[in-house]
Amino acid sequence: MTGPSVTLAIDTSGGTHVAVLRGDAVLARAERADARGHAENLAPLVAAALDEAGLVPADVTGVAVGTGPAPFTGLRVGLVTAAAFAAVRGLPVHGVPSLEAWALGSREAAGASGAREVRVVTDARRREVYTARYAYDASAPGGLSVLEEPRVVLPAELAGTVADERAAGGVVAGPGLYPDVLGPSAGTFDVAALALLATARAEAGVPTPTEPLYLRRPDIHGVPAGAA
Repeated sequence: MTGPSVTLAIDTSGGTHVAVLRGDAVLARAERADARGHAENLAPLVAAALDEAGLVPADVTGVAVGTGPAPFTGLRVGLVTAAAFAAVRGLPVHGVPSLEAWALGSREAAGASGAREVRVVTDARRREVYTARYAYDASAPGGLSVLEEPRVVLPAELAGTVADERAAGGVVAGPGLYPDVLGPSAGTFDVAALALLATARAEAGVPTPTEPLYLRRPDIHGVPAGAA
């Protein structure tokens, strides 16, 4: 009889995050906060997480990877590594938007306040933020449904919306950017949530595409996207 699946979860949308799960149980985590060292950090972190879990690469049965949104260079490292790891071993690879790892990682904090909805706000650089809105929904695969797809906005453009959602009982999750404009944020980024969501969606037949969410063109030769 086959035992629970072993999933390797990878995300490089911010720092470099890795987790190993057997079924729903998290066996190990490894991470580095450095937002610019993905290429150097990812392989050692994967090795460290597998070692902590008492496993080897051949034990992995599937890969989950964060698809952003995030800047081009860092996000690409995780996507390429996940694809290569899976391809060499003939494994499935499932994509999950990285903002959903913030949303699911903040469920406990949201539950403590009775919130059923969460807005995620993360750094898009250039004084902009990525944002999306989710509902904690027991009927959805993985317990999370999308109310608003990820987009890029200026913090000031989001301030009124955030205030209204808070007044209606919603919470904000993320690294606490622009608190003077957007107020406080709660929760944590949980890379293991990528695996939980990917597995639940795959089992339910919900697509889990691995196309990256850049949301804007990368800077090329020093010319900011949108300036051309």
